[in-house]
Amino acid sequence: MGKIKVLPDQLSNQIAAGEVIERPASVAKELVENSIDAGAKRIEIHFEGGGRRLLRVADDGEGMARDDAILAFERHATSKISRLEDLFEIRTLGFRGEALASIAAVSRVELVTKCDDEPHGTRVRIEGGKLRDVEPAAHPRGTTITMRDLFFNVPARRKFLRSEATESFHLTNLITHYALAHPEIEFTLINNGRETLRAAPALDLRERAYQIFGADFIENLLLVEGGERGSAFVRGFVSAPRERRTSRDAQYLFVNGRFVRDKLIARALSEAYRSILPHGTYPAALLFLDVPFDEVDVNVHPAKIEVRFRRPELVAETIREAVRAALHGAGYVPLAVAPGEARIEPAPSRNAPFAQLRQERIAFDRSHQREFARPDRPLNADHKPTAPHGGDIVVGARTDRPLNADRHEAISFEAQARASATTSPAALERHSAPTDKAEKMDATLEIRAERTALPPLASVSPLVREVELGSLSSDIRPLGQLEDSYIIATDAEGLLLIDQHVAHERILFDKYRAREEARPIESQQLLVPEVFDLTPAQAAAFETIADELEAIGFALMRLSGRTVAIRAVPADLPPAEARNLLLEALEAVDVEKRGAARENLRDRLAAALACRAAIKINTPLTMEKMRWLIDQLLTTSSPTTCPHGRPIILRLALRDIEKGFHRT
Repeated sequence: MGKIKVLPDQLSNQIAAGEVIERPASVAKELVENSIDAGAKRIEIHFEGGGRRLLRVADDGEGMARDDAILAFERHATSKISRLEDLFEIRTLGFRGEALASIAAVSRVELVTKCDDEPHGTRVRIEGGKLRDVEPAAHPRGTTITMRDLFFNVPARRKFLRSEATESFHLTNLITHYALAHPEIEFTLINNGRETLRAAPALDLRERAYQIFGADFIENLLLVEGGERGSAFVRGFVSAPRERRTSRDAQYLFVNGRFVRDKLIARALSEAYRSILPHGTYPAALLFLDVPFDEVDVNVHPAKIEVRFRRPELVAETIREAVRAALHGAGYVPLAVAPGEARIEPAPSRNAPFAQLRQERIAFDRSHQREFARPDRPLNADHKPTAPHGGDIVVGARTDRPLNADRHEAISFEAQARASATTSPAALERHSAPTDKAEKMDATLEIRAERTALPPLASVSPLVREVELGSLSSDIRPLGQLEDSYIIATDAEGLLLIDQHVAHERILFDKYRAREEARPIESQQLLVPEVFDLTPAQAAAFETIADELEAIGFALMRLSGRTVAIRAVPADLPPAEARNLLLEALEAVDVEKRGAARENLRDRLAAALACRAAIKINTPLTMEKMRWLIDQLLTTSSPTTCPHGRPIILRLALRDIEKGFHRT
């Protein structure tokens, strides 16, 4: 007897549901995409219990006839494609014909629909993949699909669902994406009977973004538009560098109107901000990439959230250049590195000393002029300051007194060149026939630079290493600061470099966690409460972490809709940082982390607060402040790493210093 058998339809549908239906948001995605493909101008989404108990999507699209309504639940039944060639030029959001069959296989579904050609609507009920009822129903033009009790018949899948708050966040975030992608459609989102999003039809993306994110978010956006229509064209908005985020949650990326999570686009966006944003931070973005339909494959993921480009290098370059141009237009990127313009490269190495010497010459001249312009020193004909190329000062001659024009003419360029015994023949040949005094001066300086150029210094970077916890002693003595950002110190083993920002961050983090366990953290009242609007996804997260924010020193008030007010902030936090910290906390507690242990949530909030309140780089410190930082750091739970895992102290051991000087 053979071992291979054909699976029953019900089992194969449940297997397909495992690929397509991950959580309630997966169901909402398929249903909303069907509504958009049906030409809907109004889409309303209701859900309860994070979408597990109830999820209803109603639209005013073209609807379906009775036979189509029944056939729609068959696997691989679709109106979007009909031949193989259609698969390589997908123009709709849905096309597989698996969504409704998969949803119906793992839930209780009711579909009510009506099209213009039918006198009445049709109601179809399916439970666990089995057709229960088909009957006429009163319904306006369009379709309403209600899903109840997701995974009721697959308990192993149901237990993998997250908390209600987490699933609500996913749903809200998804609807936010499609509301942005289709500003011409009215979207309404209702969570447990409470309206969390209403977006009326908008004229363009900017107006829709204003509806969802509020005025403050829009004010910090930069317009992006670039590329070539017909090959790759990107449009949308990115945030100014000051509006950076600690995660990619605020990046909304679309390809031909389809919401995607694409690493190529995200990486190109980050590369455009290279050298502008600190490591580990990300810009907010609303980017829409338009490419020919046959240039992108949307059939590489069951849920259609990943795509593959035929020319990925072109796509990445288009995004980088367009975003860089937006940053340049706003003054964040120098002209020399703007897209489409010539990049100013460093001068060849042989000219670097020459340029340096010219600057030294200018500085000397200015100093020389100031010396002879002193009121206590009379001027005479022999000590008259002149312009750099006025013929009074010559490199190679004595600089304790100026030379007159006759002496300058007597000391010619050729004579100076012959006086240099170490000058290379090649250099003499290059400068054998200068035409005027300025060229003679420049050539002389270049020859001098070639003679006096020093070899590069040996780098000690391979010898610098992170400090192990057991190697630290209490006898650490500060010596000073480097770039007002790093404390230079010494101990019995050699030199230490201490990052003052992350050192203070570690001190504050331990302080917040210790106080949280003992008593509430002190707060400072704001004279004027900070009032602002949250995004729908942030509003969902706010409900989850409001108590924890209160525990670390915030006093918050939820006003109408998605508006919140900050009345007090932790005592160590500058009030100007209050809003940014709150938004960072809401974004940091992202998807899966919302279901993590409460202890992890508290650690993340304490780390975010410590980072915002800590001493910044480029801050001068007194010797007493440096000593205090070191002493406090040594009492923390982990003096060598900050709460985010970065090193605090680097060491250059004495034995390595001696090795570098060849003393061992």
